[in-house]
Amino acid sequence: MSERAAGGAGGDPGVERQDIEAAIAVRRELGAEYEPVLVDAFLDRIEAAVEARAEARVGALRAHDNLEGRLHGQQLALGIVSLCAGIPITAIAGALGDGLAGVAVAWAGIAAVNVAHALLGRRRR
Repeated sequence: MSERAAGGAGGDPGVERQDIEAAIAVRRELGAEYEPVLVDAFLDRIEAAVEARAEARVGALRAHDNLEGRLHGQQLALGIVSLCAGIPITAIAGALGDGLAGVAVAWAGIAAVNVAHALLGRRRR
């Protein structure tokens, strides 16, 4: 049985190879009449190790989900602010600039900021 399968690799909480060997040695010393007690104790340790690993994985998944939720909220906020800022920018660009060309440049800049933010958010994931 490998150390990873026994739960002792990488500092993971769990049952290590030496624990298995110790349980076998105790069983040999005490005899078959103590085997059910030894097996129950050993299974309790394995169950605790499995639960600890499961809790660690669930915690990691929750942290990932929280990060994605925050990034989605930031992207939504930027989109709303961009639309709100785009209205007066459109009016100014249309009145002061070359009309349609000024409006197109203004909205291209707003779109570029949103695309850049979205791409940076994907890299963080």
